[in-house]
Amino acid sequence: MIGKEKNDIMRSSEGKVLNIDFCIECRKETEYILQKKDITKNIRDKEYTFAITVAVCAECGEEMSIPGLIDKNVQEIDEQYRAAECLVSIDDIEKLMKIYKIGKAPLSLALGFGEVTIPRYLEGQVPSKEYSDIVKAALTSPVYMKQKLMENRAKLTDAAYKKALLAAESIESLFSVSDKMLRAIAYIFEKLEEVTPLMLQKLLYFIQGVYSALYGRPIFEEDCRAWIHGPVYPQVYDLFRDFKYNPIDDARFALLEGRSDALTDDEKHVIDLVVNTFGMYGGKALEKVAHNENPWMEARKGYGDSIPSSELLPKERIMRYYIAINQKYGIDTEDGLRKYIRDMLDKAS
Repeated sequence: MIGKEKNDIMRSSEGKVLNIDFCIECRKETEYILQKKDITKNIRDKEYTFAITVAVCAECGEEMSIPGLIDKNVQEIDEQYRAAECLVSIDDIEKLMKIYKIGKAPLSLALGFGEVTIPRYLEGQVPSKEYSDIVKAALTSPVYMKQKLMENRAKLTDAAYKKALLAAESIESLFSVSDKMLRAIAYIFEKLEEVTPLMLQKLLYFIQGVYSALYGRPIFEEDCRAWIHGPVYPQVYDLFRDFKYNPIDDARFALLEGRSDALTDDEKHVIDLVVNTFGMYGGKALEKVAHNENPWMEARKGYGDSIPSSELLPKERIMRYYIAINQKYGIDTEDGLRKYIRDMLDKAS
């Protein structure tokens, strides 16, 4: 809360917390309300509109100056300006340092900047578009970061270089999944607040099936396998096994950000269909659906419920099954998919 001084907070007779400060128009302590206001500023000969927070007196309606508000406005303008110009944020730079285990001065040198450039950015200086794009490229591509490290090897200490290079190579090996799969994963994370590894695997499988049925070809080049807990893409399993926490909370999740923009309208349409239907269920429920589908059952023939296997789920088999399901349910609509899911869950119970 802005202006959390000891005299700034009072309670009404009902116990509600009130924001209180001195209004120069009313000449007394009054309650104020925080709201957004659009302002126009000219930066580098270009006009921008920013939404900033203002405090308005509840009695006279005039704006009030309260402690901490100017600092908040500066932060709001900075964030909105960076977003408007597609410039990296301080948070982005901190993620880059964490991902590659590199300090601010060595990072500056590794990227080909002056030694104090990144430290200045961390203190609030706004980067140029050229330098911002370099930071963004390093943040989203371990291959690019490795290239920059090797280009500027002579400027770095042996310890800093080896540590950062090892991190880049480790991440590069992790992100061996195809671009299309990474884009789909990024889009799923954008649409859903929480995605467990089990749920993610099933959603990718259903996306493959639905897309194949509607467009006559698979969306992913990766092969799916029939593991005990249902269809699994091993490369995706390896990728997220190393994420110790919720992927979105891991700094390396920044490597996925922005990838979904490259998806086609057809691809986004299918992912939306799956997320809005299958995505309403947890991983265990989705596992039950997959376990009752012919592709997984055929691949698991001869294996018990507890016997591990890595039998292939051929793309053609998945496509044939979902074409038949589309003919019966009309899975090009959410209603059709919901009916299919309900029937499969009823079958599993």
